[in-house]
Amino acid sequence: MDQLQGFADSTSAWSRRALIALFAVVCLSCGGGGGMSNGTASVGTSSTPWVGTWAVAPWVTDAQGFNNETVRQIVHTSIGGSAVRVQLSNLYGSGAVVIGNVYVALRDRGPITVASSTRMMTFGGQQSVTLPAGASISSDPVPFDVPPLADIAVSLYLPGAVPPRPTGHEGSLQDVYVAPGNVGTDPAFTGSTTNPSGQAYYFLTNVDVQNAQATGAVVAFGASITEGRASSSNANHRWPNDLAVRLINAGMGVGVLNEGISGNDFFTDSSGEAGLKRFDRDALRQPGVKWIIVSDDAVNNLNTPAPASAQDLTAAFQQLIGRAHGVNIKVICSTLTPFRGTQFWTPAIEATRKEINAFVLSPSSGCDAVLDQARAVSDPADPASFLPAFNSGDNLHPNDAGMQAIADALDLNSLK
Repeated sequence: MDQLQGFADSTSAWSRRALIALFAVVCLSCGGGGGMSNGTASVGTSSTPWVGTWAVAPWVTDAQGFNNETVRQIVHTSIGGSAVRVQLSNLYGSGAVVIGNVYVALRDRGPITVASSTRMMTFGGQQSVTLPAGASISSDPVPFDVPPLADIAVSLYLPGAVPPRPTGHEGSLQDVYVAPGNVGTDPAFTGSTTNPSGQAYYFLTNVDVQNAQATGAVVAFGASITEGRASSSNANHRWPNDLAVRLINAGMGVGVLNEGISGNDFFTDSSGEAGLKRFDRDALRQPGVKWIIVSDDAVNNLNTPAPASAQDLTAAFQQLIGRAHGVNIKVICSTLTPFRGTQFWTPAIEATRKEINAFVLSPSSGCDAVLDQARAVSDPADPASFLPAFNSGDNLHPNDAGMQAIADALDLNSLK
């Protein structure tokens, strides 16, 4: 159990930082800014629980910073709603960040928005908000007809100098647009540049809606396969996107939140904080969450020169299941997809993968349901390898067809 013990020993410093960030958020709330909440909030005369329609997991980006610029970010919704709020994070920032204003609008194409749809977001009734390093905040709710499976533009004006490597999410597979000055209300976003530091999200971590018919949200928690790496850019062909389409077509009001980070694993702070460490924030505390799909973090604990043991990985699954069940959230466990043909694959690692998958599929696992990703994308003639039709070419990540196969493998009754 060395891996889990190491994780436990590493949490004390992180916990202190989390407490500092929590204090900062409370102070923002006391000062009139919006606050983090998974409860209910009123818009006009309605009071309906908030449910996430879109999310990304925060981490450190490689952007060089911003200065008197507006960042227009495109998010693709899962469920719709009659009101919207956004959540912003400076969790990993090196200093305070001033958000001059935030606007939401329906997207037309590229950076262009539908002019009549533009709405200003506020924070405790104020147009501007300052996020201390380590803090996150929710906006006030705004009446806004959010369509399901649609693109919304969220424009953030950053009036001052923002230090390099701001909080955000790289590998977004979605173009981001940056324009000089305070131009969030400009539908054409005149003078904008596309992906100046690559495809990424900055500060924006969540878009939540109020929807009286929504039954909750499902969090897809994992690494690069969940994030959608190797799926088509600007096309929303990640398997969580494909799952959202299935749910809407089935008439189910379930938000789908993608909390995947490429390279993430259960035990290591490297590509994002370790999965066991970030699970509370990125899964258990998501708005309206009722189900969590524990996806592919363990693949990265195996596809490495120093693979984890089956005992450690089984214990990690059991820990996450116990933590979720402790707050009445159901866990859908995923089997681990194959990766024969990658640099670190060995027959011994393959045997460990099989052992983990046998645990996930066993009645005694504690999982409330199973998403059998391995069966969905494996070659029946060679289960240690991807089916060629689903292989992106790197023997590790599924292509668009493979992403769809994963989404199709989930029994939607597990989300009822």
